[in-house]
Amino acid sequence: MSYQSFDTNGAFAENYKFLIGSILPRPIAVISTRNIDGSNNLAPFSFFTAISAKPMIVAFAPMIRSKDGSRKDTVINIEREKEFVVNFCTIQNFEKVNQASTELPYGEDEFDFAGLTPIDSLLVKAKRLAQSPVHFECKFRDMLCYGTTPGSGSLITGEVVKIHVDPSIMKEGKIQTQLFQPVGRGAGNDWFKTDSVFELERLMKTQIQK
Repeated sequence: MSYQSFDTNGAFAENYKFLIGSILPRPIAVISTRNIDGSNNLAPFSFFTAISAKPMIVAFAPMIRSKDGSRKDTVINIEREKEFVVNFCTIQNFEKVNQASTELPYGEDEFDFAGLTPIDSLLVKAKRLAQSPVHFECKFRDMLCYGTTPGSGSLITGEVVKIHVDPSIMKEGKIQTQLFQPVGRGAGNDWFKTDSVFELERLMKTQIQK
């Protein structure tokens, strides 16, 4: 097989196309934070993953805006408030979550703009998304920054201090993919549904969840 090779020292947009075209499907973290005036901020991020089970750590990677080199409101809020909530994108809410990605002026509420409902958290001040079946209340842990130019990313980690799950998506204490119905991102305008799940026995000796 013959492969085509590419350098990574060119424009960031070229590298970005390879990232989003190959790392997929990507789960979507819908991050809610609190603005400096106490208003709500909500934004989806598809560079998102789990890091650790105990302590329970999750991470997402926002990039500096390509249009003007500014940092995203979510990052500014987390640095100040030291907390955030991870909500999830599903087949029931993806259109409104996509609308919440609109770049609004700082302080304008994406919940209101997208027709979504904020609800109180228990341990953090940031609101939870009522239309998400799962919420992770998080305390800020670390941030690694990899540059200050457009397209540069940061890795933000948070410790999950409270979990909320809609019982309708659970069975025998486990979240069921077919009931959860998460939606993921692909390249460009591509999105992924989880409506063709298949099972394959893993070969490791010990499995936490079967």
